[in-house]
Amino acid sequence: MRMKKRAVAVALLTAATVALTGCATSGSTGTDAAACAPSKGKVDLTFTTWIPGMEDTVAVWNKANPDIQVKVQTGPNGNGGTYQNFFNQLKAGNAPDLGQIEYDALPNFRVQDGLTDLAACDGVLDAKSDFVDWTWGQVNFGEDKSVYAIPQDAGPMAMFYRTDLFKANNIEIPTTWAEYATAAEKIRATGGYITNFSQSDINQFAGFVWQAGGKWFKNDGDKWTVDLTDPTTTKVAAYWQDLIDRDLVSTNPPWTDEWNNAYNSGSDWTWNSAAWGANSIASGAPDTAGKWAVAQSPQWKAGDKASGNWGGSSTAVFKGSKHPYEAAKFALWLNTSAESLTMLNKSANLYPAAKSGLDLPALKEGVPFYGDQAIYDEFATASAQVSPDFVWGPTMTQTYNDVSDGFKGAVSGKGTLAEALKVGQANTIAAMSAQSIPVNK
Repeated sequence: MRMKKRAVAVALLTAATVALTGCATSGSTGTDAAACAPSKGKVDLTFTTWIPGMEDTVAVWNKANPDIQVKVQTGPNGNGGTYQNFFNQLKAGNAPDLGQIEYDALPNFRVQDGLTDLAACDGVLDAKSDFVDWTWGQVNFGEDKSVYAIPQDAGPMAMFYRTDLFKANNIEIPTTWAEYATAAEKIRATGGYITNFSQSDINQFAGFVWQAGGKWFKNDGDKWTVDLTDPTTTKVAAYWQDLIDRDLVSTNPPWTDEWNNAYNSGSDWTWNSAAWGANSIASGAPDTAGKWAVAQSPQWKAGDKASGNWGGSSTAVFKGSKHPYEAAKFALWLNTSAESLTMLNKSANLYPAAKSGLDLPALKEGVPFYGDQAIYDEFATASAQVSPDFVWGPTMTQTYNDVSDGFKGAVSGKGTLAEALKVGQANTIAAMSAQSIPVNK
């Protein structure tokens, strides 16, 4: 029921996004859909992603499909540079055939008319029932007979924590954010930090707001409302600002050597992250194998059961691809094949969007790095607790960039998180207005 409710909400709001941006929608009769026919002869495709182990998974496809060969190009995570590269490549007319795009960024590419409608490609519309309902709603923008990407994974959030450090220092595992702050004080007294606050990946902060019940964007069918300073967001910002001001959290840029070293050395003890984060810790902190576990995220009120979502991606075919039929065929295999889903879970801890993927043996097994805990049971619980009502705006890449600039200043003592959000809101409204997207000012 929760999934169906979310799918409806996303469908209505994303449909409004397309209508309000003035983008042409191809639907079932559009030029994109009509052009999806098999190519003649051998086809070579390019696919840009940042998922670890993707080359090995694609090698399985290439071995079984000699006439459709896929070359993997790797880059930084989306907001770390790959999305900007995509926009530059689309403008120059040399974008890859396929690209990994997170759900919150898809509207940006739709606004720029950078996505191919795959609806007429063989098997795409029929694949709707293969995916968790809300993820399909993320990729069709409310157009029942259009599909602009194939869902890949979801990012329900939970708390990774060092079991050995908490036990050795006789500190209770926090179950509320108040307890988390208290634990942060005790951990700082030992010389460590309870966690790292991301100054550049605003998606994590959005997940915290999502869990707390905040809403940044609303659409009434005529205009958008942008509110990055709503009371809930303000509460979340004040909480983290307090921890920053008291030097209770580290502030290393994520996925840098400094970030990895802090977790590998035991300086940072927890990370509130998505299911895919299991791989980030395992690869960045290899010396800590067997010392981690996963628990539900701390709650704002004892006894509550709420989770946020961070990330989750799709595989899109860009405008300009000469082989949408073959690209769609590969994207479907990549995100529904039991072999592919198992490999990507093993290499990158992806939490599948495909319904069949949730029953894979790999998701039921204990994970050695996490003390043989069946960590995906925790993420399954978290996934069921994610609110269906959080809405992404049509210019999220710009919003993230603006807020990130302010967050970087805040962690160095120049401004605050609240001020950064206020500036981000003003700039988002200006950016939407510049693109003729009706917005309440």
